[in-house]
Amino acid sequence: MNAPVHTAGKGGKITPPGLVLMTADPIGGVWNYALELARGLSVHGVQVALATMGQPLSPEQRREVADEGNVTLYESGYRLEWMDDPWLDVELSGEWLLSLEAELKPDLVHLNGYVHAALPWRSPCLVVAHSCVLSWYQAVRGKEAPQRLHEYRDRVTRGLAAAGLVAAPSAAMLEAIRRIYLPLPDAQVVYNARARTRFRPGRKEDFILAVGRVWDDAKNIAALVKKAYDLPWPVYVAGEINRPDGGAAAVEGVNRLGVLAPDVLAPWYAAASVYALPARYEPFGLTVLEAALSGCALVLGDIPSLRELWDGAAVFVDPESPGALQGELCALCADRNRQARLGEKALERSRSFSAARMTAGYLDLYDRLREQA
Repeated sequence: MNAPVHTAGKGGKITPPGLVLMTADPIGGVWNYALELARGLSVHGVQVALATMGQPLSPEQRREVADEGNVTLYESGYRLEWMDDPWLDVELSGEWLLSLEAELKPDLVHLNGYVHAALPWRSPCLVVAHSCVLSWYQAVRGKEAPQRLHEYRDRVTRGLAAAGLVAAPSAAMLEAIRRIYLPLPDAQVVYNARARTRFRPGRKEDFILAVGRVWDDAKNIAALVKKAYDLPWPVYVAGEINRPDGGAAAVEGVNRLGVLAPDVLAPWYAAASVYALPARYEPFGLTVLEAALSGCALVLGDIPSLRELWDGAAVFVDPESPGALQGELCALCADRNRQARLGEKALERSRSFSAARMTAGYLDLYDRLREQA
């Protein structure tokens, strides 16, 4: 059964905006999401002013932006709202964003964060809830967030209340936002996407692949690293191992690929027979979609968001049980027919998450926003 794709959908003719001011950061999956959406919007003649924060772009990321004819980059290094002690930078970046709006006069503002939605925008404002610190803390630490995050909670709540519309990449993520912050009766789910032309199945080889921030307890790649010596096939891991606050994740027993650009990573997906991500927290999971588009058999953490997206097309394991992960991977490595069946199911499910459908969902939200203004 294909996963249902929820999008806003009122029907009728939609007039695309001329210019969208969109925020992003080059640190995680939001970067790939923003560029994928920009590519989809370009088909409809939409220009994107992309305002980045968090850290400088890499040379490869600059090349990616340069390849998108409808994207103009506005770069900054302001700290993001989820980072430690960010609030002075959040105020400064808010002033910067308002100055960009005054200069560019966009048709709407698309925020891939929360706090800046409370700014006095002249344009209608969409907030997309990709993840949040408090839901991360509950999923990864198994308890309520500490007192030091109360200001974060208050500021995110104010941002959500001020937004013209709120969207999320999965129903599980939207439910978390509603539970922790506000009811948000008009919020919508628009599933993320990756273009099928970028990721394709290839000749499969005997190895297991994982992609993500290796240091991030949410991705839980450490559970795979821990059992790598006990697996019959080699494990290859692509992603950052250095923690933002210093130090590095342990990667003994796996083959490190480092941080790879999408076009360099695509052949690894194409060749991998199995993709493993025993995540504790993953509101959507673009790397899982990339692996599915590449025909990999999926072994995923048994969490609500990944069940929502991949139930019936993946093997699920308890994120807190490295032994269960080892057992499932060993069994899968020994059964090529099952690998092939799971890879076919993942590929079939991946077609539900098309770039055209994601773009249409956002164009519909943009239209609703502008009608409300």
